Amino acid sequence: MRVGFIQFNPVFGDHAVNLETMKRLVSSVEADLIVLPELATTGYAFTSKEELSRIAEPFESSPSLDVLQAVAQERDCALVTGFGEIDGDRLFNSSALLTPDGDRKLYRKIHLFGAENLFFSPGDIPFAAHTFRDVKLGMMICFDWFFPESMRTLALKGAQIICHPVNFVLPWGPKAMTVRSLENHVFSITANRYGTEAR
Repeated sequence: MRVGFIQFNPVFGDHAVNLETMKRLVSSVEADLIVLPELATTGYAFTSKEELSRIAEPFESSPSLDVLQAVAQERDCALVTGFGEIDGDRLFNSSALLTPDGDRKLYRKIHLFGAENLFFSPGDIPFAAHTFRDVKLGMMICFDWFFPESMRTLALKGAQIICHPVNFVLPWGPKAMTVRSLENHVFSITANRYGTEAR
């Protein structure tokens, strides 16, 4: 399996601009699996729960995920992307696995970091491994790396590649992911955003 990742500087609150950027960048990559950053569709630095609730999208009917799923179909690849999710009155920092056959899998970040606790609910979906082209894929998001049990659980469930959208704050994250991969004998793809987002 050929894998890749895309890192870019999301524009806060502008789904359209971020989706156009992701579509353009994905179109230049030849891979079976591509991982995008945490909260790639919305940006990261929320200032209130109300602000987040206005731009978060439902998993099953997300216009942003619909666009990216169409890109996955066009490029014949799987995409993993972070997005802000709304489910009833709850908000989640989530990632979606989108496959070219139209399948869609969800993970909600369990280990929230810092101010995320002011806006998001902790994830309520267990870690899981999903099969794509005979390879088992797992998802975790950013600060999940800090807890060894996150990747260990995915490995025990059979995941061979860990897809890891991030918005790294702590400087040890990239090196720690190498250690986590070695500990568990799995591959990992960490996709970070770049730039600044001071609000």
